[in-house]
Amino acid sequence: MSERTIPLRALVLEDEWPTRNYLVKLIEDTHRAEVIGAVATLEEAREAMKGSPMDVVFVDVQLTATGDSRTGLDLIRSMAREPSAPMFVLATASSQHSLEAFDLGVVDYILKPYTEERVEQCLKRLLERRASRSQGPRRVVARRKKSLVFLDPDTIWAFEAADRLTFVHAPEGRFDIDLSLAAIEASFGRALFRVHRNWLVNLAYVKELDRDIAGATVTVGRDIGPEGRSIQVPVSQDRSKALRDALLENATGLRRT
Repeated sequence: MSERTIPLRALVLEDEWPTRNYLVKLIEDTHRAEVIGAVATLEEAREAMKGSPMDVVFVDVQLTATGDSRTGLDLIRSMAREPSAPMFVLATASSQHSLEAFDLGVVDYILKPYTEERVEQCLKRLLERRASRSQGPRRVVARRKKSLVFLDPDTIWAFEAADRLTFVHAPEGRFDIDLSLAAIEASFGRALFRVHRNWLVNLAYVKELDRDIAGATVTVGRDIGPEGRSIQVPVSQDRSKALRDALLENATGLRRT
């Protein structure tokens, strides 16, 4: 299945439940997106995004029904500059916030009352944008002393920040790279998972997740075991559950409890 035909993972933040339910129906009727969550508050939206990565968040600006003085723009402001932030769409009754919204990188703006045609148009645009973002770099250039090393992005295991430097781990070895983890995350998008503030890993090469009272680690590479070609990567406590959920997504063989 091509990237274009994979539905977008969407979250809806709207405090009035009839409007929220109607927007969810319009989105899902297009078959271009799957609504993973529909919430009424900023806290619920942040919690939903922690548990499941989203491609797009539809955000209502005024959240007056919940008695919150904050607005949907506060969510966008807090996340807009993060490399792994989802795309944002303002879904609201007024166009007065359009200038700030686009300054923050909001991708689209749909006005109430919503229509099938407008939602369809918006999601088509988002799918095209996701496709262009997901292409990523065709080669990664690293350093080995005075030499340049050219790596295939699809074979890279992980990126590490240590001692004010950044390293790339691949079957060929560990090399210096002239990019920050934030810049790397922006280039690769959801192909990489941040398991620790100092580590990004390619989930395709995670071979083992080990959790105990001391914390969690993942084995990343080609093999498992002391003689295998792999590396051990620490997992932050606050990322452990999200990592486990990501690894179990589209997987079978384990009884879910």
